[in-house]
Amino acid sequence: MPELTGSVAEAFAESVREREDAWLAETAVRSYETAGRALLEEESPLRTPFQRDRDRIVHSKAFRRLKHKTQVFIDPRGDHLRTRLTHTLETAGISRTVARALRLNEDLTEAIALGHDLGHAPFGHTGEGALDGIVAERFGRRFRHNEQSLRVVDLLEREGRGLNLTSEVRDGILHHTGDGEPATLEGKIVRVVDRVAYINHDIDDAVRAGILRHAELPRQELEVLGERGSERIDTLVGDLVEHSAVASDIVQGEEVGRAMLNLRAFMFERVYLGAVTFEQRETAVSTVRRIFDHLVENPAELPDDRPGDVPQRATDYVAGMTDRFALAWR
Repeated sequence: MPELTGSVAEAFAESVREREDAWLAETAVRSYETAGRALLEEESPLRTPFQRDRDRIVHSKAFRRLKHKTQVFIDPRGDHLRTRLTHTLETAGISRTVARALRLNEDLTEAIALGHDLGHAPFGHTGEGALDGIVAERFGRRFRHNEQSLRVVDLLEREGRGLNLTSEVRDGILHHTGDGEPATLEGKIVRVVDRVAYINHDIDDAVRAGILRHAELPRQELEVLGERGSERIDTLVGDLVEHSAVASDIVQGEEVGRAMLNLRAFMFERVYLGAVTFEQRETAVSTVRRIFDHLVENPAELPDDRPGDVPQRATDYVAGMTDRFALAWR
């Protein structure tokens, strides 16, 4: 790669360090104090390590496929319904707002948010559950999309070379859900905001699709959080920032946090696992099982450049599918 020189490039890293020392909270991760990458690399002259991670994620194939992966509805055709990609972008935007307000590292926060769902299976929550069920049943394994997201960035992208991300971004991706807490406050922001984003935009989509009526939403929770999605996000973000600033950690207030969890439980009962989406869920489960079973029985049809045994390679292949690719698959 040609060497980039000039007054800006030569002063870039030092100017970032000075700016961060003057602005960031003591608990924020400094961009040039990362614990590093698995493979050593020369630093970029005009991007911090976390900016490079962000760009690698955005330019990855897995990121591009998110535009055709379900958020709530299978292979959504409506122009205004969310996909896994729009969810990711909304999560990144809200997360940056929180990070800025708390004077934490915005670039690290953004990179984690952009990469957190790269390993999500097609068909949303249903697809993940279906794939988890079949690998548990047949091979005694589990499928968790956060673990798969890490596998994508570590092993599957760039023809098996991986993205070689920093340890802080990898940790945030792995721990945005499931067991264990992120090691950084920036990662903890994404863990909370992921739910803030999907609960509110999924309500919007469910109402737009006619699955829910606004009058059916739980009144007590709306009185706490707000009637409209934008109001609820403002309430949740404001509460998160104020309580986190006092606690020197990423925490929600008891009342607002409880209202959010109750609203999430309502969405699982009425939308994600509700009777109105039963037919779509049946289609998703049968499609995932049919493809996985066929690939395990016919491993010669699997890509031969993926690491792992046949069950793992089949899992990687199915998890990487978009909704429309899976539905059209033989």
